[in-house]
Amino acid sequence: MKTAVLTDSTAYLPKKLRQSKNIHMVPLNVVFGEESYQEEIDINIDDFYDMVKENSELPKTSQPSTGLMEEKLKELAKQYDAVIAIHLSSGISGTYQGMVTAADMVDDIEVHVFDSEISCLMQGYYALEAAELADNGALPDQILSRMDEMKASMRAYFMVDDLSHLQRGGRLNGAQAFVGSLLQVKPVLHFVDTKIVPFEKIRTRKKALKRITTLFEESLESAGYYKASVIHANRPDEAEQIKHEIESKFSNVEVTISYFGPVIGTHLGEGAMGLGWYRHS
Repeated sequence: MKTAVLTDSTAYLPKKLRQSKNIHMVPLNVVFGEESYQEEIDINIDDFYDMVKENSELPKTSQPSTGLMEEKLKELAKQYDAVIAIHLSSGISGTYQGMVTAADMVDDIEVHVFDSEISCLMQGYYALEAAELADNGALPDQILSRMDEMKASMRAYFMVDDLSHLQRGGRLNGAQAFVGSLLQVKPVLHFVDTKIVPFEKIRTRKKALKRITTLFEESLESAGYYKASVIHANRPDEAEQIKHEIESKFSNVEVTISYFGPVIGTHLGEGAMGLGWYRHS
């Protein structure tokens, strides 16, 4: 059986990496006024932050159309018997459910839709491992089993400079706990049951980042090998510093720097920082 791996643009896997690993992608959209841009195709991260500064209103985001996803599945059906479709958390986007709907419209390919329950490069890690397994001839059930195994150790915490983006977009559960103190705290957030929820209120950015790295360090087991990603919203120097600190402390962690792209950046705002990890072996 020949199995394709498909994800969406919020995995933030660079195009060259996707092509080298044979990972297919459907884009989400960022909308400025009347203009819609396909993420990672029509708009990149540098252009996005420039456009945010130039526009008085924040952009909006939308999931891929069901028609686009159906079209992608039909295209894959010409070459593959099955597809593993890995999408951002169903609790913050309808993309997962859209792919489930599209799968019902296509008869010529076996579609397995996987809810990553997360986003950004942590979602991308699922696609990378799935692609490696598919390339080695693994069956869909074997690939899905490995992804469930990954999910057991997958963790991610992040902080934002301003919660109002998440509140306004309805992406944050339990936001009422922070009403009245948005300017005073740098909340640490995480995913619980597919939703973004507050984890802890921290007073300063420095302390919030320290708390996130402490949570990471506390979760490591000396015998395991881990993959981690420092994820930033237009803060590359800060991300490099965190990467260096982790690598200097731990020899059993491979650290990658990634970014909050236009769609996720719309909801988190510039200055957001995150750290995600999972046990690789």
